Amino acid sequence: MFAVGADAPILGIDPGVSCCGYGAIVRRGAQPHAVACGVLRTDPAMPLPERLALLWAELDQLVDELRPAAVVVERVLFQVNARTAISVGQASGLALVAAARRSIPVVQYSPNEVKLAIAGDGGAGKREVATMVAKLLRLAAPPSPADAADALALALCHAWRMRVPDGGAPSSDRLGAAIAHASANGAARERRRSDTGAERGGERSERPGAPGGASRRRAGVEA
Repeated sequence: MFAVGADAPILGIDPGVSCCGYGAIVRRGAQPHAVACGVLRTDPAMPLPERLALLWAELDQLVDELRPAAVVVERVLFQVNARTAISVGQASGLALVAAARRSIPVVQYSPNEVKLAIAGDGGAGKREVATMVAKLLRLAAPPSPADAADALALALCHAWRMRVPDGGAPSSDRLGAAIAHASANGAARERRRSDTGAERGGERSERPGAPGGASRRRAGVEA
């Protein structure tokens, strides 16, 4: 169904029962390219067991079509919304099983790890991440919806981690250089925020009385 290229792709999965994002990339030389991205949706009105069965079938078919070298799944972390956490965990488990049945390696990264790798800022917003994904993959526009962009970000994060040598420094390829540049910019932004906060704190202290402060939808991947 999708043109995958000569090398086996890396498949990223942004898990969710209502909307599960997927994104696959391959390297052609030093440049990563998106070969598939989109979302798998299930109807919230259906019974949960049926929704999980449908999502499982879609994920299983997706992995079978793409034959990825690795499946990268967002790590489930503690969330204030327990219902969302359970949904993410259920979809994540289905993705892990789809990969394990074919002996495909599975890697997991936390949202902060992905944001730091892609946008250079562990607290980056979805728009920032999507914009950087489009830049790294040379897409005409940021992938939509956000779940598809997040899945591509997962795949990019792992592609970069795979290229990091034992010394820990990013590789000299274009992706590694772009991410290193983004990381430097993110660190600079954090320093500026810290400096600005310190200056404002000083100003306040100098002014007495001042207050303190499961259908599949494919997204576009056109370059």
